[in-house]
Amino acid sequence: MEEKTSTPLSGDAMERKIDELLQAVRSANPAELENIKSLIRKKVRFFDRMSLAAMLLKTATEGKKRDERQERKPRPEKKPSQAVSSEKEEQKEKPEKVFPEGARTLYLNIGKMKHLYAKDLSKLLQTELGITRDDIYQIRVHDKYSFVTMSEENCQKAIDKLNNQSINGRNAKVTYSEK
Repeated sequence: MEEKTSTPLSGDAMERKIDELLQAVRSANPAELENIKSLIRKKVRFFDRMSLAAMLLKTATEGKKRDERQERKPRPEKKPSQAVSSEKEEQKEKPEKVFPEGARTLYLNIGKMKHLYAKDLSKLLQTELGITRDDIYQIRVHDKYSFVTMSEENCQKAIDKLNNQSINGRNAKVTYSEK
């Protein structure tokens, strides 16, 4: 692989650039600089900050002059704001899932934080209750809890079999969902 080489500035030119930047720092808005410093503290490890400063200085000295920069490509025209907002509204509106009559939703006090995922929960329900994948209408697993929608008959079986059972190291509490 070829390495890109650049002609480094002489020591005097680099010192002049540092002096320019220091003058710019002194005349800059302190609140604005504080925001940038805060961002650097968050994103850049302590021991990499000097390297970052050196790289920024190198980039500033090697960059093309503003006059020599290529013109930017024109941006595509935006749609009228009314059309954009109606598209966003359509995306926000999720279609209501329609479940068969008699479907109920269960609440389970175990979720992703205990490494329980929809696939695992589906397999567990199928083996413990003797049901098929089609008998489970919906599974939603959140960080600390999960919801399962099935027929009321299967929900009652799940409550009877899974309540107080250990699932992934946690004692399961299975109840009908409040919603």
